[in-house]
Amino acid sequence: MNTSSLAAAGAHERRALGFLAELSQSLALSLDLRETLGLAVTRIADFMQAEAASLFLLDPAGTLECRICVGPVDISGLKLAVGQGVVGRAVAENATQVVLDAATDARVNANVDAETGFVTRSILCAPLSTARGAIGALEVINRRDGGLFDAADAEILRVIAAPAALAIHNAQLAHSLVEQQRIKRELELARKIQKSMLPKRRRGGFPLLGVNLPAHEISGDFYDYFDLPDGRIAFIIGDVSGKGLDAAFLMVRVASLLRWAGKHAPTPAAWLVEANVEMCKTLQDGRFVCAVVGQYDRASRSVTFASAGFPPALLHDGQGFEELLADGPPLGILAEAQYSERRIELGTRALYLFSDGATDVRDTAHNTLGSEGLRTLIARHAVLAPEPRLRALIGDLKRLRLVDDTTLLLLQEPCGTSAHSLLDLEFPARPEQMRQVRAALRTALDSEEIAPELRDKLVLAVDEACTNIIRHAYHGACDQTIALHLAREQDMLVFELRDAAPVVDPSRMQARDLSECRPGGLGVAFIDALMDDWVLVPAEGGKGNLLCMRKRLAATGENE
Repeated sequence: MNTSSLAAAGAHERRALGFLAELSQSLALSLDLRETLGLAVTRIADFMQAEAASLFLLDPAGTLECRICVGPVDISGLKLAVGQGVVGRAVAENATQVVLDAATDARVNANVDAETGFVTRSILCAPLSTARGAIGALEVINRRDGGLFDAADAEILRVIAAPAALAIHNAQLAHSLVEQQRIKRELELARKIQKSMLPKRRRGGFPLLGVNLPAHEISGDFYDYFDLPDGRIAFIIGDVSGKGLDAAFLMVRVASLLRWAGKHAPTPAAWLVEANVEMCKTLQDGRFVCAVVGQYDRASRSVTFASAGFPPALLHDGQGFEELLADGPPLGILAEAQYSERRIELGTRALYLFSDGATDVRDTAHNTLGSEGLRTLIARHAVLAPEPRLRALIGDLKRLRLVDDTTLLLLQEPCGTSAHSLLDLEFPARPEQMRQVRAALRTALDSEEIAPELRDKLVLAVDEACTNIIRHAYHGACDQTIALHLAREQDMLVFELRDAAPVVDPSRMQARDLSECRPGGLGVAFIDALMDDWVLVPAEGGKGNLLCMRKRLAATGENE
């Protein structure tokens, strides 16, 4: 190569580097990437001395679409499959394509020329490469001087495509982040709206307790309860079909409609009929709602309810279960649907209503809990008062894997309207503290005129339980605390001990065989023999335990 040729080549390289630097800077500083890319493609066509240039990008469906086009023919919007034509091949292979003779090259789609009237002679196409592969391609067609593109031109176009690919990829990431933030704001709004729709928990022995556990960010389940003018309490639990924001906002509409219909409906059956007619007019895309509505009379302790495709309710008397089947179709399917009612005398029993998410939870082996598994969990915590029982039940469900929204509604009168607290004490987990604890406990039991013999046994049982917490839960004396709560519910004494130790496996709390001749280990056996029932409930999050012990007082004898 002579001196003039070397000089020309050097000048061309310097020109290419200068153009690349300017292009990279304009793309990096752009506030409107679409407008900047349009100008960039025009400048690339001029620099490459091409008659036409175009930029293709992959859409979410994986199809290549021409987003920007300069030249005599506008092919904006043209779509190609990956692997189709020169552009599709560049993306599929993530490699620059060089077409010296378009008339004979099989990669060229001759239909485009036939439809547009443009004559393609020579093509260069460079992929817009990223770390995750090609996201599109940059194509130039026909040299303006009538010549053919060569390998040097292909290398220049490959280098020019790099900053364009980087700018587009960054813009897509930024757009994705903005979209995620938008979705996050919408989800947060949906959560707030849903939370505002759920009733506030009422204290003072209110017989209805509910909880909603979304499987993901938002829920399609709901529950509600409200007072009726005649003093009865109306309640609702429902499950909207579908997932995501659509189901969440539909839940808000449905919950509002059911509350409105329930305010004046004479019976639960009429309540469902009216709501169903309205939903059949408004629900679309095959959506439907499963629900139970009911009315509870506290004076007679009777409950009347009607079901629309909801899972069977469970009635528990502390010993066994009665299943109450659904007997009506879901809401929003048949406008002429009719619903029957069921009336039960609740008494002291507990009525459990739950969405199918409660039985669909999975264990580590991906087995579903099922109806029998849910009954086992309910029975495990049956000795607890309604509120701690529901918390314990939810804790068990959370330790499994939720695959669907889960909502539970518990209807049960508290264990006596005369329930009152006798002692609340929190103390360091140290043996030397137990003398004061025993004294405070004796005083509280004396105030209830508990017979001295039984009183001393109860004090000893609590002392044994606290000692076990210090030794086995905290693994020795420490500055952590134990909280003791003693309450009386009519003829029942309830002892609750809370700690902040790592959770204890309840299956390990077994009374040892008294025939074994070894010291220690009699605390559980003594508690087992003295108390009517007791249960250990691990707290959520791997820290904390609740031990609940209950002792029923005889009408005469023991407590006299």
